Amino acid sequence: MQTPLADLPERLHQLLDRHCTQQPNWPALYEGEISLSYSQLRQASIELAEQLSQDGVRAGDRVMLVAENCRLLVAALLAVSRLDAWAVVINARLSPAEIENIRQHCGARRLLFSSAISVDAAQHAAQARAEPREHPLLGGYHLGPLNPDCQPEPVHADNAQQVAAMIYTTGTTGNPKGVMLTHRNLLFVASMGCHMRKLTRADRIYAVLPISHVFGLASVCLATLYSGSSLQLAARFDAREVIRVLREDHISILLGVPAMFARMLEVATQQNIELLAPALRFMYAGGAPLDLTLKCAVERRLNSALHNGYGLTESSPTISQTRIDEQRDDTSVGRPIPGIEIRLLDKQGSTVAQGEIGELLVRGPNVMKGYYRAPEQTAQVLSADGWLNTGDLAREDSDGALFIVGRSKELIIRSGFNVYPPEVEAVLNSFPGVVLSAVVGLSVAGNEEVIAFIQPSDPDGFDKHALQAFVGKHLSPYKRPSQTHVLSGLPAAASGKILKHKLKAMAAELAEQARLTSHT
Repeated sequence: MQTPLADLPERLHQLLDRHCTQQPNWPALYEGEISLSYSQLRQASIELAEQLSQDGVRAGDRVMLVAENCRLLVAALLAVSRLDAWAVVINARLSPAEIENIRQHCGARRLLFSSAISVDAAQHAAQARAEPREHPLLGGYHLGPLNPDCQPEPVHADNAQQVAAMIYTTGTTGNPKGVMLTHRNLLFVASMGCHMRKLTRADRIYAVLPISHVFGLASVCLATLYSGSSLQLAARFDAREVIRVLREDHISILLGVPAMFARMLEVATQQNIELLAPALRFMYAGGAPLDLTLKCAVERRLNSALHNGYGLTESSPTISQTRIDEQRDDTSVGRPIPGIEIRLLDKQGSTVAQGEIGELLVRGPNVMKGYYRAPEQTAQVLSADGWLNTGDLAREDSDGALFIVGRSKELIIRSGFNVYPPEVEAVLNSFPGVVLSAVVGLSVAGNEEVIAFIQPSDPDGFDKHALQAFVGKHLSPYKRPSQTHVLSGLPAAASGKILKHKLKAMAAELAEQARLTSHT
């Protein structure tokens, strides 16, 4: 199965054209008690595009959409596409300083805030002195002042060259980079998501993953619109609400990050709630490593396979995923999706033998155009012939399925031995009472220590000594954490991705405090 690239629309907004002819009154979006049909969504996006044009937005301009999931955000993405401008999609939960850094870096022409549904967006709008606006189908929003210094980027008729959206990554260093994703990048992944999940218009997809993250944008939002299915929007993740909608709202497709599924199980267990999902036919975890203990627990409680996949912002995001008709009992991220090439290379740049670990490179229609205004950073990860170095370490099974063993930059070398954090995290997560864990390396004199952070369901009653004994039975001595810190919650991005650079900084700070204490 492969979607011919020639059959993809040239622009994101053209996704609606076919459906408005064939099923104009079919619901495209649900947001609380409000629904919009495909024809209503199309008309709203046309009207919003006309308004933005009157407000000075031109082809090639960057328009920042500071929002949480809502119908306005979906319509704004399509409206910006109509103008051949770039949508810079920003989660409203970012701090004012983070938003200001991105605004300055991308040189946005205008900022649009989903102030009616997001307290954070409303606060940002007030700080930006944005004007209140109202649309009969999309509700209220605010529009920031015009930036007269914004210089439009060149416009390309080719969907492989014209940027549709720019996503700023959190990155492992904490310094965000603007990832330029073209219309073809996003439409290719949307088409793959549609076909590989066998989406039909009868499906109802729960959209709780932030559309400001590429997982929520391409794999959830755009894949739904590509297929003509219905999207049920949720501004923020709430475990009890996800449990309710699975039981009551005929949700057939659920995509999330592992932390989301872990929290659902935790709440269901604590509150003695039976998990029921009568319409659910496809579940998928991505965005972070999925450990086997969590996978098995979710499958048992929801009586459905939990599929796994892998990707990154720079690949729009999907690189590989398990197949809908092939249930696996391991944590493979599946085979590469059709149309994608991969390589696994050693430190010398040679291809590793099958089953051996190598750094993963990928090439295909999903690979980004580059980092905005950062040619040197782009050249570090993207070769002239289109190969993207993911920075992840992987091995390939005999059936072509990939296993991600960790990030090359997160590899811990302890006493000369390689320690892959996901392996240690899998053991920690299998201990009763552990909801989430994260493992980082801490440089010490002549060596590197393994430091663990765990989020238990009951921090006050958690038995660290029992955990250490458990780990001692399941991990070699060099893999065992030298320190384990218990936190009420792990730092995470809005997408649910654990921010390990913050944990590394915390580990270093704790080590320094311990050193100073020992000298007093």
